[in-house]
Amino acid sequence: MKKGLVFILLGMLSITFLSCQRGVDQAGGAPRIALVLKTLNNPFFIDMQKGAEEAAKKLGVNLIVQAAEREVDVEKQMQIIENLIQTKVAALCVTPSGSREIVPAIEKANRAGIPVVIVDTRVDPKTMGESKGKIATFIGSDNYEGGKLAGEFIAKKLGGKGKVAVLEGIPGHETGDSRLKGFRDAIKATPGIEIVASQTANWERDQGFNVFQNILQSHPDVQAVFACSDLMALGAVEAIAAAKKTGQITVVGFDASDEARKAVLSGAMDATVAQSPATMGAMAVENAYRLLKGEQVKEEFVVPIKLITKENAGATDASK
Repeated sequence: MKKGLVFILLGMLSITFLSCQRGVDQAGGAPRIALVLKTLNNPFFIDMQKGAEEAAKKLGVNLIVQAAEREVDVEKQMQIIENLIQTKVAALCVTPSGSREIVPAIEKANRAGIPVVIVDTRVDPKTMGESKGKIATFIGSDNYEGGKLAGEFIAKKLGGKGKVAVLEGIPGHETGDSRLKGFRDAIKATPGIEIVASQTANWERDQGFNVFQNILQSHPDVQAVFACSDLMALGAVEAIAAAKKTGQITVVGFDASDEARKAVLSGAMDATVAQSPATMGAMAVENAYRLLKGEQVKEEFVVPIKLITKENAGATDASK
């Protein structure tokens, strides 16, 4: 009986030890938190990574940052998340490339006891409601309001009358869809503004150039363009320059990257919407760390947005 009791106790101690080691860096005992971004080929997500790394350094956690090459590569992002779950990271922070496709990965993380923090792009509520998955918190800006800010700016800039084009994000992607809806709702309030073309450029600069070049050929009298990201807006700026129309077309982007801010200051762009990616990255790591300590966190954190124009593009306190 005594020998059997010893074996039971040893087994319980082994299980306890292994469970305590899940998600812990064996070298230093620091918890391993993973940040999975859509891509690192976009200044927005590079800023988010920097914010996350600064927070991780302050908290003494081991941060793992991974991403697919392209934002449209949903399958690659799912593979990355699957591998991180297999390696038993302590917590997952994710900017979903697919608002619906992310749900099975959330369920897998839940089953592995790994808390999930969603950043920047919301999970599709319908798909999430039909699953057994659960996220710990969402951290992001109000993309709908950002789209409205852009629409109101363009309407005012054109004096309430004119022809506008839109460069959309990935179809069905929550971030781009919300920005587009906010923009369209703002334009509806100004009947004199007509959207003559609205096409996807998949968040990419080269596609922004090609798509807007085609729009210019079909609608040479277009007076403004709203791009749902700065990369697409900068592509449009290049297409405008190629058409020798610089300064003749109002250009508004979204993200307030350093290059976009410079373009606003130079007059190549007219405005962009800032949404503080570095703050999002820092908050993601901070809240993941709180969850690992057993603390409660809010269901949602909304990061402020701000319209950046020539008047404030160079301000040191303007949100990045």
